[in-house]
Amino acid sequence: MNESKVILVTGASSGIGLAAALKLVEAGHTVYGAARRTGPMASIAAAGGHALSLDVADEASMTAAVDEILAREGRIDVLVNNAGYAVYGAVEDVPIDDARRQFEVNLFGLARMTQLVLPGMRAQKSGTIINISSMGAVIYTPLGAWYHATKHAVEGFSDCLRLETAPFGIDVVIVAPGAIDTGFNEILGEQVRAASGDGPYAGMADGIARTAAPGQGSKPSVIADVIAEAVAARRPKTRYRAGQYGRLLVFLRRALPDRLFDKLVARFAG
Repeated sequence: MNESKVILVTGASSGIGLAAALKLVEAGHTVYGAARRTGPMASIAAAGGHALSLDVADEASMTAAVDEILAREGRIDVLVNNAGYAVYGAVEDVPIDDARRQFEVNLFGLARMTQLVLPGMRAQKSGTIINISSMGAVIYTPLGAWYHATKHAVEGFSDCLRLETAPFGIDVVIVAPGAIDTGFNEILGEQVRAASGDGPYAGMADGIARTAAPGQGSKPSVIADVIAEAVAARRPKTRYRAGQYGRLLVFLRRALPDRLFDKLVARFAG
């Protein structure tokens, strides 16, 4: 059995975060699942982990969560930055305040959580930061500009961070899921119709909503397994890709000229 580690998983109330927290508890680690609502994380506590209230858009909440873990355990070995969400709609239609909130959660919350755990990891000369990105950091879809922009930013941030922290024995890992069945498609369909369903982008919004059928994608456990693999590895990969279409679409994006890939995405998006 691998050495037990103290692990903080953000966005652990559902989907990938919940599956990852449960998988890591099963592997024998001390796991703190964190999200704004603790109720949905009852299964983590029942399995032997811990549930913490955490809002990654609130400084006091983030600081309190990290301080609580350090007070109880004395260290944090692994941070899984999973908290995030998607804003969908045409760039012209999405209010700029909604776009700012998207970056606040998906990028700046991730960055602040990282800042809070780094001093302890540097002191112990070890640690792993796992940032959950997406195949959406490489590919793109219409009406998803703000979401894709945050994931592009997460990958650029992570690559720079990896170089900064390597001398201190800290690994930075990107996990980039493909299509995962987390309820994302249902929300996406509602969002695009609400934001752009009645204006000049209505046809495109309808196509996106119809294509994003519920129940598509791999199970969250597929990504949980990858996260557990990265945690257990003595020298983890810098990037892990898993989940439906995750490798295929990234390969096509890199292999095809921009205009040809544009046509492929437009057709896929309906």
